[in-house]
Amino acid sequence: MGLTRNRVPVAEAIEWATLPRCGAVVKFTGTVRDNNDDLAGHHTGIVAIDYEAFDRHVEPRLRQIALAARDRWPVLGRVALFHRIGPVPVTEASVLVVVSAPHRSEAFTAARFCIDVLKESVPVWKREHSGDGTSGWVATGNQIDNVTASARRWCLARNPEPAA
Repeated sequence: MGLTRNRVPVAEAIEWATLPRCGAVVKFTGTVRDNNDDLAGHHTGIVAIDYEAFDRHVEPRLRQIALAARDRWPVLGRVALFHRIGPVPVTEASVLVVVSAPHRSEAFTAARFCIDVLKESVPVWKREHSGDGTSGWVATGNQIDNVTASARRWCLARNPEPAA
């Protein structure tokens, strides 16, 4: 779990998460693509993204996300969360979530929870680089929030509380 300047260890994380009691291992890999529909418009010709992070906050927040997933789905086997920093070329992984569970339902839902909360609560920023030599920071429109608030919003969006 954590930050890496090297390739994201996809195969190793899947192997680590595979347990005899878990019949489901779900992997989400976010890869760098050659285009972006951000708030400012459509950008094409992207060749790489540089990721920067507020390092000392990333790993504790990744651990909090894994713990929040375990609290919500106690049957989970293992949870692995990685984010790459530094330059990442198109088609390479920048983020990885691997979740194992006895059944696919919990594994898929917990993996979705982990990536959604990670995107809202882990302080990582990206600068796109285009083939023409231009670059620019990506404005996501998301304000980095704490894990607890982000997890609560995620849960409420899927299970709204009844009206009083």
